[in-house]
Amino acid sequence: MAELIRGIVAAPVLPMTDDFDVDWKGLRDYLRWLTPQGPTAIAMNMDAAEGPALSTEERVRVIEESRDAVAGACPVWSGLIAGSTREAVAQGKALARAGAQGLAVFPPVPTFMGEPLPWQLPYEYHRAIGEATGLPLVLFQFAKGLGPSYSNEALCRLAEIPQVVAMKEATFDAARLVDTLEGLKAAPKPLAVLTGSDTFLCEAYVLGAHGALIGFGAIALDLQVKMFESVKAHDYATAFAIWERLGPIARMMWGPPLRDYRPRLKEALVMLGVLRSAAVRPPMLPVSDAERQTIRRLLVRAGLLAS
Repeated sequence: MAELIRGIVAAPVLPMTDDFDVDWKGLRDYLRWLTPQGPTAIAMNMDAAEGPALSTEERVRVIEESRDAVAGACPVWSGLIAGSTREAVAQGKALARAGAQGLAVFPPVPTFMGEPLPWQLPYEYHRAIGEATGLPLVLFQFAKGLGPSYSNEALCRLAEIPQVVAMKEATFDAARLVDTLEGLKAAPKPLAVLTGSDTFLCEAYVLGAHGALIGFGAIALDLQVKMFESVKAHDYATAFAIWERLGPIARMMWGPPLRDYRPRLKEALVMLGVLRSAAVRPPMLPVSDAERQTIRRLLVRAGLLAS
């Protein structure tokens, strides 16, 4: 049986030019900066990387370029965003050919919205993708109203799919995280629970999350890896000292309106000298001058940026 996935799976942003094309050189430079910081894997084509705004051809090239830049330092996963099983299978095969080593399967919206959600619906969707691609799959669990929030029965059924190895638990609800961890104890095989709740990462690790799959991994990744490892070593003083520095940044980035975390992350990376442009593909808008000042102040306070 494969070992449980543990640690920080970073979901980087996607550098873009000021005219909203993908900055391919910027992507390679960014990943060569990020991967030495110790991620368990890099997950491209996620929401943080504006995956929903990309064409299938762009997503395929993102994986090709990312594999080249990462150069075997860690696995490269891809988000899989589709509206039907047929589209998901075709796209999954294309991403596998491009070199994706795992797929984070976004739920098709609005098909998976609303309750009750019969377990057969997500089961057949993920089964078809797994059988067609043969790649490890990551499920998503969201807060109610944003996507599926599975019953424990449904989770155990989904764990029967051989390719399903992990889930991104992104409900931003500590009680739901604990309930999910408990419910999966009855699953036919261990399933890694990777928190996607960027605003209480350290707490999630203490509660038992096996790691994280997060957009916040786009910055300060080395500190986040150290924080996770400190929790696992029961060195809570070190872990929470790191989180005291990083938590205010995460809570600002993922504050209302939630959709603006992408341009906020890019602004931070421009300030750190990692990206050349904070451009986000329309209809997304850039951050305001006031938010830009807040980001700078928080980076300075965290010791990431000189005053």
